[in-house]
Amino acid sequence: MGNRRRVAERRKTNPAVLGGMIAVVLGGAGFGVYALLGSGAAAENDTGSSSSGQKAKAVKTGPLSAKEVTTAAEDFLTAWQQGKVPEAAAATDDTTAAKALLTGYTKDAHIKGVTLTAGTRTGAKVPFSVKGSVSYKGTTKPLAYDSSLTVVRRAEDGKPLVEWHSAVVHPDLKDGDTLVTGASGTPPVKALDRDGGELTEKEYPSLGSVLDSLREKYGEKAGGKAGVELQVIRGEQSKKAELSDKTLVELSKGTPGTVETTLSPAMQAAAEEQVASKAKASVVVLRPSTGEILAVANSSHGFNTAFQGSLAPGSTMKVITSSLLLEKDLASADEEHPCPKYFTYGHWKFQNDDKFEIKGGTFKASFARSCNTAFISQAPELDDDSLTKQAQQVFGLSLNNWSVGVSTFDGAVPVQSQAQMAAELIGQGGVRMNPLNMASVSATVKTGTFKQPYLVSPEVDGRQLATASRTMSAATLSQLRELMAYTAAYGTAAEAMSGVTGDVGAKTGSAEVDGQKKPNGWFTAYRGDLAAAGVVQQGGHGGDTAGPIVAALLKTGG
Repeated sequence: MGNRRRVAERRKTNPAVLGGMIAVVLGGAGFGVYALLGSGAAAENDTGSSSSGQKAKAVKTGPLSAKEVTTAAEDFLTAWQQGKVPEAAAATDDTTAAKALLTGYTKDAHIKGVTLTAGTRTGAKVPFSVKGSVSYKGTTKPLAYDSSLTVVRRAEDGKPLVEWHSAVVHPDLKDGDTLVTGASGTPPVKALDRDGGELTEKEYPSLGSVLDSLREKYGEKAGGKAGVELQVIRGEQSKKAELSDKTLVELSKGTPGTVETTLSPAMQAAAEEQVASKAKASVVVLRPSTGEILAVANSSHGFNTAFQGSLAPGSTMKVITSSLLLEKDLASADEEHPCPKYFTYGHWKFQNDDKFEIKGGTFKASFARSCNTAFISQAPELDDDSLTKQAQQVFGLSLNNWSVGVSTFDGAVPVQSQAQMAAELIGQGGVRMNPLNMASVSATVKTGTFKQPYLVSPEVDGRQLATASRTMSAATLSQLRELMAYTAAYGTAAEAMSGVTGDVGAKTGSAEVDGQKKPNGWFTAYRGDLAAAGVVQQGGHGGDTAGPIVAALLKTGG
């Protein structure tokens, strides 16, 4: 801990947990609120002053002192714990929103006996733990979780206040969400894998959001009976992001209905294992012949990036672009194709990784080495909507009409012009995809026909799956497969695909993202009747990061 040079003067109100007041606990021992200052820190006196001749006190600016952070946190947490909602809300920078959510915390969520224990301050951030109980119609269950708050200085008067976000009250809350305890509107479901085994979040951590989405869609249809729960009820912003309501505490069990999925227990377990070693990795495995989803995994479990992510796919998009260029006779696999160091279009100068060039090379060589300028150079020959139509009509993307059985983002290829249109050809600009979308792209190449991926058979509820309006010509499809096979054997995907035998094809990608030091690494591939795609955010080159994950799963399925 270190020795303190001096400590903050104690307030007249003792902050120990007595009579409903707040305790600040550090290292298991009870200290005063000064424990928030951290090792070796000293409380700082307020330096703001005003002379008797001044008409108004000067507004304090600059970084917050340790004492300011500590005091603001104590004021908010103490008032919240004592049930003094107006006082707690006034200690934040959004009184109206704070008052509404804190009022609902007791009135709608039925949470009582709350004890808030602050941890060690780090800068302007103060972590704290929450312990209490949820009581509803004679049934009580304990509630415990960790949260945190951040103190900011209000611009107009310099006053330190808690920066308000709903996540302060509970980390699973997004702004606009609420907490409600009562009979859940949706009965629980028991999700089964393709072999009839039960799928649980405990065994498969990536499936938490998937199970929530299955319940929301099939809870009533599956014949279950609702129980009593403390739930996060999503607001408009969360619904737009396709987040499902979430159960936090189950007070009484409902009777679950049963929903069968297409997930393979062996493949799901392998996918979970593969993404676990990366901070932000996501992967999806499909069966191209049917569209069945065999596995979906994310190393970060709060959001299903594999199904709902909206990320630039980088050079994996060149699979779709190549199909377009081949169809329009703007490229041919074994014919010479330009790959200069630079190409300017729409007043933007594009270049290749490390500014390489291929002199006298074929289009197949440019695809295998992922030459950006080989694709950008064809932009003058294309209409603004050419790529959009190709993605929609052949690959079934960007139409927002997939019916997978859970919430998904179906890709976006907006019509753009000039430099932005050219950037979309190499998976930048306005193009947005996720591993589900890119696994479907490889599946379409493998079978020659788009089959919408699905997690729950359409026979369960009679829903209509999306279709593509046309297929590629036999000549285009043959060349596209040749490009992907060559890349898997000799191109940027070769190292990752080493040892993946049989009928294979692959494409790597690296997508630059503003504010990131490293690009997102992408990889999409197929082997036999398997197709998979993955992304490692801030991972670097796709062949080195996402590639080994995808390749390992293709081997598993083999």
